[in-house]
Amino acid sequence: MKALIKWCVAGLVFSLGAAHAAYPDKPIKIVVAFPPGSSTDIVARALGQPLSEAMGQPVVIENRPGAGGNIGTQAVARSAPDGYTFLMHSVAYAVNPSLYSKAGYDVGKELTGVAMAAVSPNIIYVHPSVRANTLKELLMLAPSEKLSYASSGNGTTTHLGAELLFRNLAKVDILHVPHAPASAANAVVSGQVPVGSTSIPPVVQLAKAGKVRALAVTSNKRSGALPDVPTVAELGYPGFEANTWFAMLAPAGTPKDVLDRINNEINKILQNKALNDGFAAQSLETVRMDRSTLDTYISSEAKKWGQVVQQTGAKVD
Repeated sequence: MKALIKWCVAGLVFSLGAAHAAYPDKPIKIVVAFPPGSSTDIVARALGQPLSEAMGQPVVIENRPGAGGNIGTQAVARSAPDGYTFLMHSVAYAVNPSLYSKAGYDVGKELTGVAMAAVSPNIIYVHPSVRANTLKELLMLAPSEKLSYASSGNGTTTHLGAELLFRNLAKVDILHVPHAPASAANAVVSGQVPVGSTSIPPVVQLAKAGKVRALAVTSNKRSGALPDVPTVAELGYPGFEANTWFAMLAPAGTPKDVLDRINNEINKILQNKALNDGFAAQSLETVRMDRSTLDTYISSEAKKWGQVVQQTGAKVD
């Protein structure tokens, strides 16, 4: 009898181990917190196909936009932590709990980091008619001119980063005029708004064509897309950084071995030259991180932008 029980227990353990080892045995879903065609969506879809090939299962991209990314975030946070539902989000994931009165989640509690994917700097630029060829000249011009700047929307890093630079560090008043991401650069090109603070992708070709004058990028190093444009940090504000980053997250409680495997596969994918070239064309730079480093980074970003929100009094609801 004891031998029979022992045999049954061994069989059960083997069966459970085999079932676990079979992961994944069905399609994997990546929820994108923003609309189709957004930078977050572009990153998710670029990773989806090679991840599908690596995992041996279809990877389905599902867009769940709304409330600055909060709707998609809440949906994934409430999903089963079984390794079949993931979230692709941006830096807004770290910003929103401070920005919204009810974002519906706390950073680092309902979700855990899986893999960093890419980062893109923001950029400060002006219409050619503005009498400023450098960031310093723009800041000197601001007190005597009623300047305004277009951002990619309230609460984005293009808004909060500019407020941090203009009001908190340079102590100048430049009026914020929020726009939809797709229209902010056009507002500067048309001359409706003299200054722009947006993500870099839509500005690269405009700057090369002379339709806007690029003054500074907000990353800690120069962008390969516009290598002659200095960083804000180079121009007298050491340590300044206001990037837009894109990362994958999963519901808290998702098995560690599943998270480690996805992290490993994505980091391999991010070394692919064709993918890197494709991202570079979008002014995106791939970034590889282990999960611990990612969680620490996101926590530091939440703290940093929470302080900026408090200092600026920014709110979207």
